[in-house]
Amino acid sequence: MTPSRKFMLGAVLATACLATQAQAQAPVQTTGTIVVVPANGEISVPNDQARVTLQVEEQDKDKAAAASRVNQKMKQGIDLLKHQDPQASLKSYGYYTYAVYAEPLPVTAQQPRQPGKPRPVVGWRVGQYLEMTTQNLAALPKTVAAAQGLMSLNGLQFGLSPAAAKKLDAALVDATYKNLEERVGFIAGAMHRAPSDAVLETVDFEGSGNYAAPAAAPMAKMAMMRSDMAQESVQVAEPSFEPGESTLNMRLVGKVRFK
Repeated sequence: MTPSRKFMLGAVLATACLATQAQAQAPVQTTGTIVVVPANGEISVPNDQARVTLQVEEQDKDKAAAASRVNQKMKQGIDLLKHQDPQASLKSYGYYTYAVYAEPLPVTAQQPRQPGKPRPVVGWRVGQYLEMTTQNLAALPKTVAAAQGLMSLNGLQFGLSPAAAKKLDAALVDATYKNLEERVGFIAGAMHRAPSDAVLETVDFEGSGNYAAPAAAPMAKMAMMRSDMAQESVQVAEPSFEPGESTLNMRLVGKVRFK
């Protein structure tokens, strides 16, 4: 092959390579593209409400005597809580009565267990629960300590009152929508488009469409506490509580079309 022909062939190959590179580097056309964008908003705020679960339980050979003591202690406990925290909401529930059976006799080779022989009832266990909901967190340690003189503290949860959660709804919507705008901007940049080219066609604040999997329900950060049964009316030292905070979440899904 002559030098002139080699030169012409090289020029043709170089031109073809340049054309191929230009085609490979050409941006993908995104006109009319529809993008589904999920977004999330989150706000953490101090808890302003406590839900306290108290319990009274008595055991006696006489079922009526056990029930009578439970009823008396529950009435005294309700009266005490109303005095300590007049604004608190009280709800009694879960009244129960159980038979207490004798321990089974030990099984030996000489005395095998008798099949079908019921164990005798040796007593009765009677109890009831009381739930107190309050926003008076400053007085909560004193209130609980007073109640523990008669009842047992079975559980404690801190969270947000319905009124506080409702007030935060506007801030949560705003935070979630801002997150959507930010993500649309990121996506537009990746597609070599201006954010102004994006047209928001659908906004689903429930995240309930077919665009994304359902989000988990908002979970509040709660403080939990349990204690042993209080059998007698005694003076109890005030407990220490830290209400902590709750985190509210919102999810939305936006459907965006690029012009």
